[in-house]
This record gives sequence, structure tokens and C-alpha cells, in this order.
Amino acid sequence: MAGLRQDLFHDIFAYRPLAPMSGEGRFFRLVPSRLRKHAVWTPHALVLLATFFTVMLAIGTWNRQFFVGALPAVPVALTLVRPVAAFWLSMAVSFITAVTSNEWLWGPSSFFAHLVVLVVVAARTRPRAAAWMWTASLLLALLMENSGPMRDSSSVGPMLVLSAMALLVVGIVHVRRDAQREVTVQRTVTAVERDRRTLLEERTTIARELHDVVAHHMSVVAIQAEAAPYRVENPPPELEQAFVTIRENAVAALTELRRVLGVVRADDYEAPDAPQPTLDGLDGLLANVREAGLESEKTVTGAVRALPQGVELSAYRIIQEALSNTLRHAPGATAQVELGYVLGGLGLRVVNGPPTGLVKPSPGAGHGITGMRERVAMLNGEMTAGATEDGGYEIAAFIPVQATHDTHDTHDTHDRYDTERDGKA
Repeated sequence: MAGLRQDLFHDIFAYRPLAPMSGEGRFFRLVPSRLRKHAVWTPHALVLLATFFTVMLAIGTWNRQFFVGALPAVPVALTLVRPVAAFWLSMAVSFITAVTSNEWLWGPSSFFAHLVVLVVVAARTRPRAAAWMWTASLLLALLMENSGPMRDSSSVGPMLVLSAMALLVVGIVHVRRDAQREVTVQRTVTAVERDRRTLLEERTTIARELHDVVAHHMSVVAIQAEAAPYRVENPPPELEQAFVTIRENAVAALTELRRVLGVVRADDYEAPDAPQPTLDGLDGLLANVREAGLESEKTVTGAVRALPQGVELSAYRIIQEALSNTLRHAPGATAQVELGYVLGGLGLRVVNGPPTGLVKPSPGAGHGITGMRERVAMLNGEMTAGATEDGGYEIAAFIPVQATHDTHDTHDTHDRYDTERDGKA
């Protein structure tokens, strides 16, 4: 009963104009483009056509009582703006025409009009409302048959059967539409969650790699701070204490870094034995992809110099992922890797041609591109990715690099300290 009140009694006269169609779907693809802006009003045109047809039936049936016969056309037109009120008005008009004719409950015009009203209102509300409307029509028919002035009730059976079939079809369409809407929502949510999960996984991978990079440099700072007093003859106590403080802070920072970033490691994660790759290993990467069937070339412009390890690692991973995508999505294509060393940073570009082999390209979810963008964004760089005019694909990125001291000095200092410490020992 609560559903009955909600569907057919709550806000009976609520103004709910029928909205135009969205202009998308299979139907609109068949309509010429110049007529599509008018085709969105197709439901309104059908309702008005049904209204006109109801009037025509009244003219041929009621003769002198045309006004009474044309009354059923009013609730048909009213379904465009007030659907629930249109149903109750159709029930009232059915009762009026039955009392006026003294012959049948639903004459030709009221029969057609009431059937149209049931279908349109059911389409604009819910399947539950359709069941309530059919039940109300049944109760009206039973009431008029048992206590009304009708002499002919032959229209009751056809009305109940046809309306039940029509409302069943409308209900099925309702359920199917709701299911499609739910599936679309779930797909959207799934896609968003998948992208978010991919982003988190990529950030986890980057955090693992940066942990190793930053931990290495913090270790070098601690070692150099410990070795510095041995490079000065008779260092003052203040200098020794300053280096001790530097080393203690470096060790504390390293410990805290490992504690914070260690949570991103999986339980079964094992740190790699080999050092993290840099651009020095790019030739080996290109050799591997050539063995896999991808013809690739490398072009380097500018003065090659050592870059921060995080920049070289990210650049290597971006090129590696771009070449892997080429192998998967463009079999038989060629790839060109370009590196540009400029004063403000590093520019890289990986472009491949269209697939030319007989192997069918593998579908992808775009996770590789997400990881590339995350790496570039982490380094405050810029990246573009998109298809080329010849059907290939291009990835271009620029990673800014601040001027730093030569990293080889750090490694040399580390080696010299090891030698001096071994000698003192």
C-alpha cells in the first residue's frame, strides 16, 4: 500500500513534462543528420497522434454526443505533462462514458485512449505503478459490471488482456533499461577503480626504486661525513663535532626513510641484487628488443652527461615501457628512440610506425601510459602521448634537471675513503 500511495497518490498533479530523447542510439543513426534535431521529439509526436486518433474515433462513434466521445483524448494529451493525473482522469472519463452510453464500459475511443494512457504512464513511472494501474482498471470493470447500467461488457476482457500484455512489455523494457544503466555505472566505477589501482601500483613501484636511489645517496653522505676528518690534519674539535652531527643526521634520516618507504614493499618483495638501470644500459635494452623482432634505432643529441640517478632510472623505464608497448600493440613496426641532452634537462622521444606484421596486435588497458605520466609528473616534467598521422604512436617527454656536481666525484671519494680506512685499520 505504501508503494501504491507513492506511485499513484503522491503528487498527483505534479508537473513532469516529457523530456526529449537524448539523440543517441541505434534509432538516431538511421535518421538523416538534418532531421536528428527534430527526431528527439518523436515520443511527443506519437502521443499527439494518438490524441488525434482518439478524436477521430469519437467522431465516428458518438455522432451527436461528440463532446462526450472526445473526452478520452484529454487524458492522452495530459500524459505529456502530468502522467499520474492523466491516469486518474482516464479512469474518470471511462466511468463517465460508460454511464453516458449505457452500453459498454470502454467504447472505441475510450478503449483506445485508456490503453494509450496506461502504456505512456507506465513508461514514465515504474513497473510497480503499471501493476497498480492495471489492478485499478480491473476493479473499475468489476464495479461497473456488477452495479453499473452497462448492457454489453464485451470490451472488458479485451481491455484487460491487451493492457496486461502491453504493460508487461513496458515492464520488461523498464527492467532491461535499468539493468543496462546499472551495468554502465558499474563499468564506469570499475574503470575508475582500475585506473586508481594502477596508479597506486605504479607509485609503489616508483617508491621502491626511489628508496634504493635515495638510500644510496644518504649512505654516501654518511660515509663522506665520517671520512672527512681524516682528510684534514689536526682538525679542530668543532669541525669534528660538525661532521659527527652530519653523519648522525644522515643515518637517522636513512633509518626513517627505510621505515616509511619500507611499508610499500610487499611481504615477498626482495630487493634486486643488480643496481637500478640507467641510460648507460640503453644499448642493452635495444639489443633485447631487436632479438624480440623490433627493429629500433637510437639517436642522441647534445653533450652526454651524468644525470641524477632518479632521472636516469625514470627515463630508462619510460623508454622500456614504450618499446614494450610497441612490441605488443604494433607488431612488425620499427621504433626510433631519441635522447636530447640540453642545459635545462633531458628530452626523450619514442616513436613507432604502424603495425605491418601478420600478428594481431594485443589489446591494452593504458596502464603503461599511466605509469609513464606518473614518473614524469613526479619529476616535474611534461609528457605527451598520441597517435601519429601514419598510424603509429609517439611518446615525448621532457624532464627538467638542475645543475649538480659530477656524480663521479662522489664515487671516487667513496673509493678513496675505503682505501684510507683499510690502511688505518
